[in-house]
Formats: sequence, structure tokens, C-alpha cells
Amino acid sequence: MSWFDDNKMVNKEEQIGIHKGALSVLAIEQQEFVKLLNIIQSQIDAHVKALKELGVDLEAEAKKVAEAQKEKKGSSEDLMDRLN
Repeated sequence: MSWFDDNKMVNKEEQIGIHKGALSVLAIEQQEFVKLLNIIQSQIDAHVKALKELGVDLEAEAKKVAEAQKEKKGSSEDLMDRLN
């Protein structure tokens, strides 16, 4: 039996057609997703450029965020130790 039809056997040609159609649709969706990601990346790049032009040190900002995340992780680990 086919994976999508509990009551009837679907012939091989129909199954092939269904899978080919699904792949076709998914390939188109993937292309649209890539377009969307490219638009998002261009927006990110524009904001990064603007911040650099305004004198913001993005590397320093990233380090601050990373350190804050480490501190949060450390405090949650301490709590987990206390609970165990």
C-alpha cells in the first residue's frame, strides 16, 4: 500500500507523478525562500553599514552580548546545581 492511501493501492505511475509534483512545488518554494533570505541579508548589511558610519563598534557590542549570555548561562547552571 501507498504511504498516503490506507484504503487503495495507487499505481506506480501515480505515485511517481505525485512525488514529482511535490518536488516541483518544493523547489519553487525553496527559490522563493532564498529570495527572501537575500532581501533580509541586504537589509542587515545596510543597517550594519549605517551603524559603522555612525561610529558604532559592532565587535565590541557583540562581545558585550556574548558576555551577558555567558553570565546568564552561568547563573542558570548555578540554579540547576542548587535544585539537584
